[in-house]
Amino acid sequence: MEFADDELFKFDEDGAEPLPASGAEGRVSSDGAEIWCASYGAGPAVILLHGGLGNAGNWGYQVPALVDAGYRVIVIDSRGHGRSTRDDRPFSYVLMSDDVLAVMDRLEIEEASVIGWSDGACTALILADRHPERVSGVFFFACNMDATGTLEFHPTPVIDRCFSRHRKDYQALSATPDGFEAFVADVGKMMQSEPNYTAGELAAIKVPVTVAIGESDEFIRREHMNYLAKTIPDAELILMPSVSHFAPLQRPALFNREVLAFLGS
Repeated sequence: MEFADDELFKFDEDGAEPLPASGAEGRVSSDGAEIWCASYGAGPAVILLHGGLGNAGNWGYQVPALVDAGYRVIVIDSRGHGRSTRDDRPFSYVLMSDDVLAVMDRLEIEEASVIGWSDGACTALILADRHPERVSGVFFFACNMDATGTLEFHPTPVIDRCFSRHRKDYQALSATPDGFEAFVADVGKMMQSEPNYTAGELAAIKVPVTVAIGESDEFIRREHMNYLAKTIPDAELILMPSVSHFAPLQRPALFNREVLAFLGS
C-alpha cells in the first residue's frame, strides 16, 4: 500500500520526510539576499522549487526518489523562506527567478529541469521564459499565471494544517523567527498582484512544459490550467486524481511518477 497523508495530519505533526544528509549545502548571495540550497546525487540536474510560505524540506518525499532515478537534485529555500534571507524589497517572482539563476551559476549548472509547486511553479516558468537556454523543461504544478486563475479562498482543515506546519518551520528555520505574520502578509501581497502573463507571453515560451493539477485543488481554477496547457506551445496537461494542492505530500508516489515521466520525456 502506498503512503498517503490526504488530510495532512502527519505533515502538520512531523513535516515531510527529512531531507537526506548533503555534503553540498550552503548559501548563495543573490541581489541583497542569502539563498540557502543543497545538492544531492549525480546526473542531469533537477531543481525543486517549493510553494509560498514553505521551504525546501517540503520536498522530503521527492528528493530520494529522484536521486535513486539517477538525477542530481537541487533544493532551494526561496528568498525570505526557510533558511534564506531577504532585503527590504517586496517579494516578486522575477526576483525569485533571479535567485534560482544565481544558485545555478554558483553550482555551475548550465541547464536544468525545474519542478515547481505553486509559487515555485510560477517562478520556474518565469525563469524559463527569461532564460530558456538554462531550462530544459518545467513541470508546472498548481499555480496561476494571471489573476483570473485563482479560486475564491475558503479555509479548510487541510489548509489549516499546512499553514500550521509552515508556521512551525518558519519559526525553527528563519533568521527572523518572530516575523511570521509579517512574512505571510508580504508574500500575500505578491500573490495578489502577480503574475500577470498575457496569452501572447505564454505563447512565446520556448521550453517543454507539463501543466499539472490535483483534481481537488483548493486554490487554482482547473479552467485556468486548461488555458495554460492550450496556450503554452506543445504543453501537456495532467490531472492528478485523489489529491489537491498538496499532492507532493498527500500521495508522494503518484506525484513522483508524474515527475519522473516528465523528466524521462
